[in-house]
Amino acid sequence: MKNSYQPKKQKLILISAIILSVVATSGLWAGVIVDLFSKKTIVTQMRKVCDWQLANPVSFNAKNENDWARAAFYTGVMATYTTTQDAKYVDAAISWSESFHWELAERLRHADDHAKGQTYLEIYAIKKDPKMIADIQHTFDSLIANPKPGREDWWWCDALFMAPPVLAKLHSVTGDDRYVKFLNTMFWDTHEFLYDKEEHLFYRDQSYFNKKTPSGKKTFWARGNGWVMAGTVRVLQFLPKTDPHYNRYEQLLKEMAASVKAIQSKDGLWRPSLLDENEVPHPETSGTAFFCYALAWGINQGILNKSEYLPVVKKAWQGLNSYVTPEGKLQWVQPIGASPDKVVIDNYQEYGAGAFLLAGSELYKMK
Repeated sequence: MKNSYQPKKQKLILISAIILSVVATSGLWAGVIVDLFSKKTIVTQMRKVCDWQLANPVSFNAKNENDWARAAFYTGVMATYTTTQDAKYVDAAISWSESFHWELAERLRHADDHAKGQTYLEIYAIKKDPKMIADIQHTFDSLIANPKPGREDWWWCDALFMAPPVLAKLHSVTGDDRYVKFLNTMFWDTHEFLYDKEEHLFYRDQSYFNKKTPSGKKTFWARGNGWVMAGTVRVLQFLPKTDPHYNRYEQLLKEMAASVKAIQSKDGLWRPSLLDENEVPHPETSGTAFFCYALAWGINQGILNKSEYLPVVKKAWQGLNSYVTPEGKLQWVQPIGASPDKVVIDNYQEYGAGAFLLAGSELYKMK
């Protein structure tokens, strides 16, 4: 009589190995294996996160209706509309924009108050109503007429997400070269001021030039660098390839991509302090989502090598989705701040959801 146990055992081992392989590249939700990289799942997750955040606006202060945090979220709302073509998302963005009469916020020179212009311009590209961009033009015409150096007006690295994409898109819809010239002058002066040419990362602002982590390493904030990478790719989307600075933006993306790739944590997420995981030993999803978005965009455009960076993107997307609740709340988002700081699992913010939606929109485009 033949011993049938060994073949059965080998078969079970093979089946187990296959299951583990699938789980490693997918997700295990409520005991069901889900392919996180299928277009269907990506859209499902984007809708879930977008719908939940629209239904649960953050109201920590009255100004949140008019600030950069919600503006960053609406870049994700528009990415959800572009991905799904569901009119409810562009309608939500239009309603939000109309509540401000298509005007930017109060501070003429502050980049945070320019961030809403990204959404206004995307809607303008669809509707072609000049009132949607009139205040944007007035604002930047005023700044061009009375310029200050980038390191003065855009003195913190977050600013490179808030204002530069507005100028790049404004140039693309108007054809006015003044806007792209102003963008390049401002961006590269801020770059010269805040960029560490050894680590290929940005200091949040000059107060961090000599600030060390508890283990003596340089202090680079995850979300701050996420803002920069996301802002850079949103400039590249609209900057003419003939622009004399185009290759310089590409090179910046490549340098930063290599740096963040090298310090990604095993769970796919980055920690708030990029060079010192132990300074704040918790995952952080807003910086991770911005990195995921920028890297995925770079792959889709052929700027970043797919075989090298796709594993990084996939690990990041898996990690992010592991912290999306069944209702659609993205967890582990560091609160508003200016440095690597404490974060707990229940923390959420609108810019975190916006970054997740931007990342999903690029994952959706991947073959």
